[in-house]
Amino acid sequence: MSRVAAIQMSSQSDPQQNFEQALTLLKQAKEQGAELALLPEMFLSMDGKCYQELAGDLAWLDTLGNTAKELGMWIVAGAVPQRDPDPAETRVRSASLVFDDQGELVARYDKIHLFDVAVGDAQGSYRESERFCPGDEVVVVDTPVGKLGLTICYDLRFPELHRQLREKGADIISVPAAFTYKTGEAHWEPLLRARAIEEQVYVVAANQCGWHDDKRQTWGHSCVIDAWGKVQQSLEHEPGVVVVDINHDQIQTVRDSMPVLGHRRV
Repeated sequence: MSRVAAIQMSSQSDPQQNFEQALTLLKQAKEQGAELALLPEMFLSMDGKCYQELAGDLAWLDTLGNTAKELGMWIVAGAVPQRDPDPAETRVRSASLVFDDQGELVARYDKIHLFDVAVGDAQGSYRESERFCPGDEVVVVDTPVGKLGLTICYDLRFPELHRQLREKGADIISVPAAFTYKTGEAHWEPLLRARAIEEQVYVVAANQCGWHDDKRQTWGHSCVIDAWGKVQQSLEHEPGVVVVDINHDQIQTVRDSMPVLGHRRV
């Protein structure tokens, strides 16, 4: 077996304070034997006005890599703003960055599906496309805990992406998120369990929690779900750490007993 952690945070505006919160929780994950830890979406700051500056500050990549090396643990930096490959593009990318235990950046996934939605909460509506440019590459990376498929938040509502991750060999799918309180209460766990059941993978979900300003509240309930769709461990509404062993024998047993990919006809 191999051990993973989902980190739940309540990030505010200041990146340094948020990083210090993340570091404390990462150390807790390491102390509990995690080989890989997932941070939530936009863990460095939930303030969109910071994103251009964060995307241009390459020192954060060194900081995250050094942290992974010092802890001797793989870190999936859930989503951080990064420059778009096109220098003419003024928007940034929302990128999930994977650092190995030597501090090397070994994979990057740019969020494909952008959250342009009228939720009806205190925030009212969200328009990620105003700040972010979408990615277009499906990414699976080899890690010590298995083949990891990368997603970010709103991607959870698109099963076709998760099917492509499974077809590319994913055993585990990471879901860093800032799921709103309203949509999270209704859909967070059902969607996570559905993706685990459909693709016969573990799902590691790290969400933001609490209030981030006077209008934005996130749902929390970070968790790890096994390949049968059972919630192994979960949090509620406070920052913390979920640590779970990945049972690769269970993944194979589920796939052997119900070979759904081999039964597809469309």
